[in-house]
Parts: sequence; structure tokens; C-alpha cells
Amino acid sequence: MVESSSSLLELGGPVVLVLLGISVLALAVILAKAFQLSNARVGRHSLVRQAVTMWRTGERSKATQALLKDRSLSAALVRSAMEAIQKLDGQPLSSQERDIREERLREEISARAADRLFGLASWLKALDLVTQIAPLLGLLGTVLGMIETFQTLQESGSSANPGTLAGGIWVALLTTACGLAVAIPVSVAVTWFETRLEKERAALEVLLTGVFTAGATSNQSPSS
Repeated sequence: MVESSSSLLELGGPVVLVLLGISVLALAVILAKAFQLSNARVGRHSLVRQAVTMWRTGERSKATQALLKDRSLSAALVRSAMEAIQKLDGQPLSSQERDIREERLREEISARAADRLFGLASWLKALDLVTQIAPLLGLLGTVLGMIETFQTLQESGSSANPGTLAGGIWVALLTTACGLAVAIPVSVAVTWFETRLEKERAALEVLLTGVFTAGATSNQSPSS
């Protein structure tokens, strides 16, 4: 296996060596992002949904206590919103003052959520760049290899060996294959990460809306 790898590098030249380095870096970033999303428990909302349901049914203390067991990003943000609303409940505020403070609170929590999601999306642009430049580098290697092959063919003149020409062409095409082999799995990984984060963003909007609308409803109910 080591011999085949060294042979591949020897045949492909510096372009394949560059693609190999890019692939190693891309793999390291993909593994780091996968660990980061797993650590933030992105996409795991069952306990948070249960807590929001308890919150909306009036079991507020029980809802916030339930979220202490969850270390996910969504749990931290929803718990912050719940605790802040509970603090507002304990203050003698007019309806207008409460609405203003609750709106500011909602903007603050939304900004915090956007900041956390932005952090989780870091380095995805770098991976996206890999998906764009890897095929181009492979194509560059192919073009350079074809130039070298036809230059050799010109120097050989009428005594050119078709087998040598064919060998030169497949070696040149080797770099394009390497470029695509790097770009395709990285592109799949980027799409998967972006889809997970987009779903997380939508889920956070739904959960936070459930918390704030429940707060508004409970605040209005005594006067009704």
C-alpha cells in the first residue's frame, strides 16, 4: 500500500502532493467539526421540546430544572430565555414596560443563538474552498501533463510510440481523478454540516418562539 502511494505521488508529481496535503487538512477539519457538532448536541431536541411543553402548561420551575440535565446548545439558550422571563415576572412592570423588555430579551437571545451558530459554522467556508480548488488543481496537473506528453511526441517525430503516448495521457488524467477524489467527499461533508446547522437554526426559532409566546400569554391571562 505504501509502495502504491509513493508510486502515485511519483506519477502525479507536485500537484498530487499538494492535493494529498489538502486532503489531510480537510479530513482534520471535518473530524473537528463533527466532534464540535456532537459536543453541542446539534439536532437533539427531545428533552428541550418536553421542557418547552412543560413551560407552556405552567410548570415553569420544572421546565428550567429539566434543562439543567441537557448540555446541548438549544437547552442552554432556551433555559436562558426561561430564567430571564421568570426574572421579569418578579418585577412590578406595566404591560408596556414588560413588552419592551421582553422584546429586547428576545432580540438578545436571538443574537446569542446566531453567534453560537456562526461559531459552529466556522471553517465550513474553508472546506467549501477545497471543493472548488481541488478539481481545478487536478485539471491543472492534467493540462501540464498533456503539454509534457505532446512535447515529447513532437520531439519523437515519426518514431513516436503510441504506447508511450497513451501512458503519458493516463498519467496526466491521474491528477484530475485525484482532484475529484478529494472534492467529492469534502462536498458531501460540507452539505451535511450546513444541513444540520440549518435545521438547528429552524428548531431554535421554533423553541424560543414557544417560550416567549407562552410568556406573553401567561402575562395577559390574569387581566382577562
